[in-house]
Amino acid sequence: MQSENSKLKNFRKKYQKFIYNNYSYRILHSNLEVFFDFKVEPDIKFKPKIVIKNVSKSSLKRVGESAFENLVFHLGLVEIPSYWKATCSPIIEIRAGYVNREQISFWKDLLMKGMGQFFYENKIDFTAPDFLTIKSEVRQLNSEKLNETRPFRVSLKNKVLVPVGGGKDSVVTLEQLKKRGEKIGLFLVNPKRAAQDIARMSGIKDPIIVRRKIDPALLELNKKGFLNGHTPFTALLSFYSCFAAVLFGYKNIAFANEKSADEGNLRYLGTKINHQWSKSSEFERKFRKYLKNYLVKNINYFSFLRKYTELEIAKMFTKYPQYFSVFSSCNRAEKWCGSCPKCLFIYAVLYPYLGSKTLLKIFGKNVFNNKKLFSTMKSLIGQGSHKPFECVGTFAENKKAFELCLEKAKREGRFPYLLECYNEIRRT
Repeated sequence: MQSENSKLKNFRKKYQKFIYNNYSYRILHSNLEVFFDFKVEPDIKFKPKIVIKNVSKSSLKRVGESAFENLVFHLGLVEIPSYWKATCSPIIEIRAGYVNREQISFWKDLLMKGMGQFFYENKIDFTAPDFLTIKSEVRQLNSEKLNETRPFRVSLKNKVLVPVGGGKDSVVTLEQLKKRGEKIGLFLVNPKRAAQDIARMSGIKDPIIVRRKIDPALLELNKKGFLNGHTPFTALLSFYSCFAAVLFGYKNIAFANEKSADEGNLRYLGTKINHQWSKSSEFERKFRKYLKNYLVKNINYFSFLRKYTELEIAKMFTKYPQYFSVFSSCNRAEKWCGSCPKCLFIYAVLYPYLGSKTLLKIFGKNVFNNKKLFSTMKSLIGQGSHKPFECVGTFAENKKAFELCLEKAKREGRFPYLLECYNEIRRT
């Protein structure tokens, strides 16, 4: 068993308690502003903020005060991982509202499984029974509003809210739903250019936009060497999209999480570490249950692409060439860096279905000719130390993709560098 590193021990000794103290909100210039008050004893304070555009006071009235307060309270809960990770305090104390034992189990599960990559990369032993305790304490101030755990039923219309991140998956989801004749709205959090362009290209008007503002104090701690790393962002999107769906009257929320999200990247301290855990079917089931039991009874949350493989999704995406020039899944550049695992993966799943000129137009280069990606290719097909910490499909899907790419290369009589390498690997 790997022992905790000395930095972690010092942080956990000095900063023993993370407190979700309170939240507040206001409508200013037709925007809903929500503020959270976190404290790490003895001397660290965080006050993050989110802004949702075009929210009217009548929307809040329609939802009802108790349901609205409960939803805002939960936005603060799902923000906790981003700030707690700086010190990994052994106690999280909830003072802003009440959570019962079953809810605490949900949130602890989210932290332990959703932050597996963070624990692995920071060499943290999170398996000890006393690693984390979550306590709930209701102050008199909030007892009238948040001392209940029952879910609410609010007035919603049979419309579908689709979160858009900028990649191929959300394009396939929204276009397939449009084809079915569904009434669709788009949901964007801190949208990058690709997401904004997809929203514009879709022709769906008035997307719901959330601006999430990280407290600069956290960024300062990062510079000083406090702990940092991956958090379960799709879990945050799930709670945020539920809040937006209630505010704007959507009964359905259609995420674009695919089958491959269930496969982990590696094992650490006897536990499967999955970069995509909050996109997995396990999280989806648990969130749906939590949603029905503690938030809103009549919202239908699901993943439209859950039954599909990455290759199936890529093939479906090729039917929508109008998005080729605007979509992007690269996490290092605004468009495509051509040098990361995500770029190689997307190139590989599209290569069997698109011509070389189209691929060149999309990526700006032949990614298969990048010799520096050889070890990345091996990691994608299961011959590296572990699968890259990106949303890159399963080992089996990647092998199948490279097989299809190789067949195409043979038909065309042109073998880019990485396909030559793959051909050699499969012979050995």
